[in-house]
Amino acid sequence: MDEKDIKKIEEVFKYHIGILSEDVQRKLDIVTEGYQMLSEKLDCLESRFAQRVNEIDAKLSKKIDAVATDLAAHRADTESHKAGYRISESRD
Repeated sequence: MDEKDIKKIEEVFKYHIGILSEDVQRKLDIVTEGYQMLSEKLDCLESRFAQRVNEIDAKLSKKIDAVATDLAAHRADTESHKAGYRISESRD
């Protein structure tokens, strides 16, 4: 093997390395694009999830307030009729 053959082998090697490098870069670009798409979808999902949780929280707050109001009214009614109402644990 002389110097000319070694240079030719180096050129072929550099050519193949260049092709492999471009292929890896292309695949890395595809992975990066996929990651970006997933990130955007997760952001959208997070936003929708937060909105839904806030809606459910508001509904639950209204229901809890209604139950508290009903309970307060029931207690006031029960306390105003102490003689007529008795709470009993046993059923006779």
